[in-house]
Amino acid sequence: MRRTIIGVLIRGIVVRGHTLSMSAYAALEQRLSQESSRWLVTGAAGFIGSHLVEKLLTLDQEVTGFDNFATGFRANLEYVRASVGEERWRRFTFMEADICDLQACQAATSGADYVLHQAALGSVPRSVADPLMTNRANVDGFLNVLVAARDAGVKRFVYAASSSTYGDHPGLPKVEDLIGKPLSPYAVTKYVNELYADVFSRTYGVDCIGLRYFNVFGPRQDPNGAYAAVIPRWFEQLCRGAAPQINGDGETSRDFCFIDNTVQANLLAATGDHADACNRVYNVAVGGRTSLNELFYAIRALLGAANSEVLQVEPVYAGFREGDVRHSQADISRARDLLGYEPTHSVEQGLAVTCDWFLGLQR
Repeated sequence: MRRTIIGVLIRGIVVRGHTLSMSAYAALEQRLSQESSRWLVTGAAGFIGSHLVEKLLTLDQEVTGFDNFATGFRANLEYVRASVGEERWRRFTFMEADICDLQACQAATSGADYVLHQAALGSVPRSVADPLMTNRANVDGFLNVLVAARDAGVKRFVYAASSSTYGDHPGLPKVEDLIGKPLSPYAVTKYVNELYADVFSRTYGVDCIGLRYFNVFGPRQDPNGAYAAVIPRWFEQLCRGAAPQINGDGETSRDFCFIDNTVQANLLAATGDHADACNRVYNVAVGGRTSLNELFYAIRALLGAANSEVLQVEPVYAGFREGDVRHSQADISRARDLLGYEPTHSVEQGLAVTCDWFLGLQR
């Protein structure tokens, strides 16, 4: 059955209130462009981290990047350099080190006003295959950065939490205060992060905010490797005419979130001054659901506009993946109310930007 991108993206993925003013974020961008602060971004060479670095440098901030290139890429930083220009690039300092090295974390955090902690080993399947390595990076490493932030007296510690924390809780949409049992070692580590942040807030007075990311996607996301995320992997496969694999029956659904929305949430969380905003966790998503089947046909339609042969490719179905939840959808009202978060990109808009990126790689 022939489908179009408009036809398949039908279940609540258009951003509610997208036409409303972006005043909170627009005002923040204006303020940051006039007031320079020192930021530490861990995982700076990764997908999300490099976008944060790019945005901060565009706003004329002083940025220290920290990465050991376990999952990040030097090419991401080179892209940022070309994007922001040499004058702004001089505001960037890079430290190649591991967050499991406490002394390195302390050196990187010294003098920082804000910490955006993105460094981690992602992927549910990777954590199932090697729980020790995942725990070392995501728990031991997290604690090192948190201790360093405490000792440096940073204004705020913002960290990448995860929607995997909701575990087996069946409720939809997901509300921050209602979670279930973790379904993977990765989910355990991300929940431990939240517990540590809460304790450090109450015990040491460290202002912490956790951002539970829901399936972030966008340009520069790695399509390769055993643990690549579904969207970049499917774009890459369809670009070369290969049939993507769908785990399960394709009706598994996710609240896919474009990278620009994630960047916005980080900056608002770091600098927001709402009296009740700190020492909480927030969902970062668009508040909708897209099934894997819908996602496949949306990506295929976008690429098919440039190459009609892609429209002949059909997916291959396999078994459900261990540790995965069936459905995920975020309630983003807390982030709206306390941070001023308002997504700028729906799934459809984000996929279109991502498609342009992948088509550009083919030229």
